[in-house]
Amino acid sequence: MKRLLVALVTACTVATFFVVVGQDQALSGPKQGQVVRRAATGDLKPAEITTTTSDSKTVTRTLPFFSNATLQAVQDALNVAAGEDRLEGADAGGDIANTDFSDIGGTKATLGCAKRDSAGNTRVNQDCSFRRQAEEDITYNPANSNNIVGGQNDSRVGYNQCGIDYSTDGGKHWGDMLPPFRQRFNSPEGDGVNTVVGGTGTEKTYDFGSDPTVAWDSHGRAFFSCLMLDIGTDATGLYVVQSPAGAAGSFYFNVPQFGRSWIVVEDNSPAASHDKNFLTADAYPSSPNRDNVYTTWNVFNFTCGPSGTDYCSSKIYGSMSTNHGLRWSKPEEISGINPSLCDFGNFFNPADDEHACNFDQGSDPIVLPNGDLEVVFNNGNTPDVNNQQLAVHCKPSGDSAAGTAKLNCSPPVLVGSDVLAGAPRCNFGRFCIPGHYIRTNDYPRIGVSTDNGHLYTVWQDYRNQEWDIQMAHSYDGGDTWVNDGTVNPDSGIDHYFAAVDVAEKGNGDNVGVSYYRTERVANENTTPPGGFTFGATATCGPAANETCMGDYILGGGTNFGLPFEFKVVAPPFSPPDGIQAGFNGDYSSLMITKGGEAHPIWSDTRNVDPFAPGNGVTHDEDVFTDSLGLPNGTAKPSVGQIGKR
Repeated sequence: MKRLLVALVTACTVATFFVVVGQDQALSGPKQGQVVRRAATGDLKPAEITTTTSDSKTVTRTLPFFSNATLQAVQDALNVAAGEDRLEGADAGGDIANTDFSDIGGTKATLGCAKRDSAGNTRVNQDCSFRRQAEEDITYNPANSNNIVGGQNDSRVGYNQCGIDYSTDGGKHWGDMLPPFRQRFNSPEGDGVNTVVGGTGTEKTYDFGSDPTVAWDSHGRAFFSCLMLDIGTDATGLYVVQSPAGAAGSFYFNVPQFGRSWIVVEDNSPAASHDKNFLTADAYPSSPNRDNVYTTWNVFNFTCGPSGTDYCSSKIYGSMSTNHGLRWSKPEEISGINPSLCDFGNFFNPADDEHACNFDQGSDPIVLPNGDLEVVFNNGNTPDVNNQQLAVHCKPSGDSAAGTAKLNCSPPVLVGSDVLAGAPRCNFGRFCIPGHYIRTNDYPRIGVSTDNGHLYTVWQDYRNQEWDIQMAHSYDGGDTWVNDGTVNPDSGIDHYFAAVDVAEKGNGDNVGVSYYRTERVANENTTPPGGFTFGATATCGPAANETCMGDYILGGGTNFGLPFEFKVVAPPFSPPDGIQAGFNGDYSSLMITKGGEAHPIWSDTRNVDPFAPGNGVTHDEDVFTDSLGLPNGTAKPSVGQIGKR
């Protein structure tokens, strides 16, 4: 193990940073290359900064790493486990020899495909595979609010893909499909400007996809985006495809086997591993950038350290299309530089600026009514254990087909602090929700009032010594942000994976925030040696011997009058189990129509798998939505109870 050492001395703190820049394990093949494979098997671990403060307290902060969904998808495909990370394959017929399945109390007759809607919610995915669907996005057609599209990570065919969903009756009924785009060959040498570093293509198809996201433009064109990844090489890419007006999201143009059409970015290099994308479009009829489409994502560089295979940076990139997704602008690094916010930018790579904000993950873009673009993201260029939420403001210009399009983003500004001190970790080496034994993150989500351009950002952090939802707002187009405080009024349970949207009512901002809740385990603020295990999910209740349950919440209020009132929208559900344990996506989503109708989307385990143990799970993960009135009020503090207001 090789370490670098640097000392930082300020007026109040003496901090020592130990940064892991080498790994102890090796694959059976060459270490150069196959970045996502090395990450999934535990050979490549997140860089860590261990800080010793002036009062001799030692804390360790983990720098950004691949999203949970990307790692999970690779692990599902590899069907191996190594290091501190944990494999939980989604394939039927996986290794279940050590799985203990109790009596599930279901039969094929009572739990067939037609019987899997329950508790008043609508199931979005329409398969009967009893394989995981999780990590959801949703939005509506501004030309017809009854036309809704969604997406989710989808394991119905074994290797994870990005599932596509559509509804033409306001979400009462859904159709779904997997993208018919899997004939795409990795070929960055033929992509022109749509690469970051390029590389010689693999000239073979990608193995799997991850991180689905959706958008609409003002004319009723839907857009769907997904990452493309390969197991055996460093090939990664990102596409955005269009569903033409009138198709209602039920049909999308095809990604070509070769060529630039619909391709945002494509590389085959450890210096450019693409991850965690989100998508938005300009649907304002009066906007100067009407019908432009934008996407932002994370680019990992693993070419630093003595071996040339370790972490350098993880910057936020962006791209835009001015011809409805067919051609995309050259990817731009947009996370920027700010001497007052970001340090250690050149710690791993001397070529980077000292104050580059380049330890990033989890960006989310949104368009303002004037046609500008605001992007929020999570950043770790801080001197202590905590992260921060940052934002850049962009003024798009040019033509993507002509090669003149640029985002023109400002330097980043502070949205809010992201407190992680004391947050629990599980034995797969990441922050987690111990009660459900799932990976979690602190990525921000952003919403905008289409009436006045007011911006709201939400995220989870551990400032209250439990996972709670925080909010900040900006009323000047993202130039400055004000921290509002904690969204959820209840304490004593964990809250996570928040989403936000704003109702178009014109009489104050009716802000909606949706999120998961899960019971907390005993001593959750003290992570045991090695991390919490799956056994923690059975330590709830008065006698600490009951299954920890979760639910899903829709909250709402006016402007920033926190904490928000809320309603429970999902029945209590148990943790993901068997070969699906450890993962419930990286995000959920929320949309609010022009009429103020809220449509949250989430995944849960209410449905029992009648084919256990042969299918490897007791409870399936399915995607659900509902159509609800948005709560609007300030709530009184309370002690949280799963399944109850």
